[in-house]
Amino acid sequence: MTPLYARHKRTTLAIATAVAAGALLTTGLTTGSAAAVTPAEGTGKTALAGAPVQLSSAARTSLIKEQQADAGTTAREIGLGAKEKLAVKDVVKDADGTVHTRYERTYDGLPVLGGDLIVHEAKSGATEGVSRATKATIKVASVTPKITVAKAETQALSAAKAAGSDKTAADGARKVIWAGSGTPVLAYETIVGGFQDDGTPNQLHVITDAATGKKLFEYQGIENATGTGKSLYSGTVSLETTLSGSTYQLTDGTRGGHKTYNKAHGTSSSAGTLFTDADNVWGTGAASSSTADQTAAVDAAYGAAETWDFYKSTFGRSGIKNNGVAAYSRVHYGNAYVNAFWDDSCFCMTYGDGEGNVNPLTSLDVAGHEMSHGVTSNTAGLNYSGESGGLNEATSDIFGTGVEFYANNSNDVGDYLIGEEIDINGDGTPLRYMDKPSKDGGSADSWSSSVGSKDVHYSSGVANHFFYLLAEGSGAKTINGVSYNSPTSNGSTVTGIGRAKALQIWYKALTTYFTSTTNYKAARTGTLSAASALYGSTSAEYKAVAAAWSAVNVS
Repeated sequence: MTPLYARHKRTTLAIATAVAAGALLTTGLTTGSAAAVTPAEGTGKTALAGAPVQLSSAARTSLIKEQQADAGTTAREIGLGAKEKLAVKDVVKDADGTVHTRYERTYDGLPVLGGDLIVHEAKSGATEGVSRATKATIKVASVTPKITVAKAETQALSAAKAAGSDKTAADGARKVIWAGSGTPVLAYETIVGGFQDDGTPNQLHVITDAATGKKLFEYQGIENATGTGKSLYSGTVSLETTLSGSTYQLTDGTRGGHKTYNKAHGTSSSAGTLFTDADNVWGTGAASSSTADQTAAVDAAYGAAETWDFYKSTFGRSGIKNNGVAAYSRVHYGNAYVNAFWDDSCFCMTYGDGEGNVNPLTSLDVAGHEMSHGVTSNTAGLNYSGESGGLNEATSDIFGTGVEFYANNSNDVGDYLIGEEIDINGDGTPLRYMDKPSKDGGSADSWSSSVGSKDVHYSSGVANHFFYLLAEGSGAKTINGVSYNSPTSNGSTVTGIGRAKALQIWYKALTTYFTSTTNYKAARTGTLSAASALYGSTSAEYKAVAAAWSAVNVS
């Protein structure tokens, strides 16, 4: 008789590695002093009234079903039209019983892009306010298009080719209502696949006016950060693995079943081959051009574990979707592919091997950055274009930095530099700087009317700078051996509130106030609402949020 669990047990082993925009409409939001609630649901610990509580999977599912059952009534209460319906995307419950329900919207059965909203409901059930991606009334004269699907696809292909895609055919078009900017109109959404010019998979979403054929909007569905590395950075780490028979699998059963796969330089959409090992000692401590090399897989698995633990410990979030289920990671992607990316369609994280296939892009902050794109997608859904795209990228930089500080790894200490270990520039300088973003030669230190036209990796500088000022303040200082000197656009002196509080404010804003079209002005409103809910509208934290935004010219 085979004993229960004898053939499938998890083990922990120390592994040696040598490493190195629309507007946000906010009404009736919480103000005043933030009270403490004891205990926070499911934790037994005192929590601020506005702090989110960790719901069990069953409790979260039940709450979502309850809110969906009431969606029709909610739609009428907040003034939606007879042809509009709401579908629950996510729900957040605060320690004081306030519930924030994130909805997607349809009109006459068609998805409304840019029509998402969040309803804030008191413990009593009374609606306290609504955060909307658009203020516009959703109404179109007809849902019958005047142009053909073929014309919409042709428009999308032209946009894709201009963006450097090799795709010669669109992957179909669907009718939608476009409400992301201006007056809502009937439109087509076409997704163009293939690959971008650097080998990154392409998912270009093109929105075309169904009456005129005019392109209204486009955004890239694959979210990535470019970089290259010459060594691995995290030293000796512990990995959770699973024993199956006499073979160990790189599967972390303690964190939602995260698995790490080998793409062996392939670029297909398949997961690849799961990494296995005979003695549970993984990697060589040095990068190798061999696709059998496990070292990149060690870093990927370690980065996924630290990112999971960061979100769980800091925010009570259980996985990227907050449902206890892990994404998976793929390494050795492509041939000399100098990039890493998050892909919603596979719910997975992918790493290239970099220059000469010997520089895997698997550093800790890259892992935290990319998987945080998944969190953004499953919460605010910030459009990956314009100012909302900059906020999307900044969110990943902010939480990627949070992961690095949380890991407390002596080989890769926490800092406010992005990609500092992978030496993308070949001279030891990082990819981005949060204290003074313009030091990278392209990022914006503060807001201007042209920020939205920048690449999202550069327009992110405004929010990155805001976060650094909120956490650490302005002026010169040294943190973990790194020197910073953060300026302000208005010559003010900003006093920081600490990284821990700054992270809580950004997370609450992302999960309960930001929408798909949030721009910088709306981000200021959302973070102030978050600070008010967490600490009170007369608190030092609230005032610091306002001061930090003013310091980057968002007022």
